[in-house]
Amino acid sequence: MSVSSYTTAKGETRYRVRFTTPDGKRTDKRGFMRKRDAMAWQAEHVTTAKTNGTFVDTNMGRATIGELAQDWFEAKQVSCSPSYFETLKIAYHTWVEPQWAHTPVASIQRSQVQAWVNMISAKRSATVTLRAHGILASILDDAKRDKRIYDNPARELELPRKQKKRHTYLTVQQLYQLANASGWRRDIVLTLGLCGMRWGELIALRVDDVDLDRRRLNIYRNAVYISGAWHVGDTKTHEHRTVMFPDVLDEVFQQHCVGKQGGDLVFTAPRMTGFISPSGYEWFTKACEQTGIEHMTVHDLRHTAASLMVQSGANVKAVQRQLGHKSAAMTLDTYADLFDGELDSLSLKLGALVVQELREV
Repeated sequence: MSVSSYTTAKGETRYRVRFTTPDGKRTDKRGFMRKRDAMAWQAEHVTTAKTNGTFVDTNMGRATIGELAQDWFEAKQVSCSPSYFETLKIAYHTWVEPQWAHTPVASIQRSQVQAWVNMISAKRSATVTLRAHGILASILDDAKRDKRIYDNPARELELPRKQKKRHTYLTVQQLYQLANASGWRRDIVLTLGLCGMRWGELIALRVDDVDLDRRRLNIYRNAVYISGAWHVGDTKTHEHRTVMFPDVLDEVFQQHCVGKQGGDLVFTAPRMTGFISPSGYEWFTKACEQTGIEHMTVHDLRHTAASLMVQSGANVKAVQRQLGHKSAAMTLDTYADLFDGELDSLSLKLGALVVQELREV
């Protein structure tokens, strides 16, 4: 916003106030006979805009996405796990930076962002598209909060939807066959398939975290290998939890804990003491092929654990706690198919209640 003079067609000097409307358009207010009148109107206009939340600083709006991304990443590094932070950086450098790094935030239009989203969606999965869009939208959210822009042009777009993947649930027999085909990782596969923790949580498990008497595992940390170095931090949900292990794993944990100090890792590679090397999961793919199991990853063993827990009578809250989900609603949303049996039971019980009530009429 600025005040400047101009000459009318009659040769008279007048003053005008140049400003930007909330929708990003440049305009002016003309006809002031005195500069002080123009400045007074300008001050009042700014005050009103700040009061009703429509004020934007046009100079600050010249900041580019690339410039604001630096502060955004610094803030994200505080709240994100190292692995997720690395994922965000890759997505930014691959999709956001080439398109928007040199673009002033105030010049970005909704139609441009929608076209960019459409372009990514045509090439890559919904997950990739949503992550890239989320980064840009979040940076622009910060710009809006800082009064650099009036509205966020990356919000309320047409976005692709994630397709839910079909879960693979192993039977107990299949799980043991897969474990036996996994070589020295046999006990790891059994633990993942029966307890449901994440891979990073399992390899970070220490002897002090194991309560052999109560069959409990205290999940405090997660280990991940990023850019040539190990990073140990909180769990995915940033919450500690205690989970059970069934009695069939008594011998497994006794063997892996005996003779070790409290701070030693429970699961390690043969003749090693550090975290299990991130050598890929070719061993798991080969074990699946050997046992005739298709379309499965190590992470999918969590699904088998959930399935076996439900079959054994566990309720939603128990499964939620075991898997480390943020809420029971998330567990139900992820594994709704596992609880179909409860609907069958409810159907029979409700029918019996109706019949009984009608008989008493």
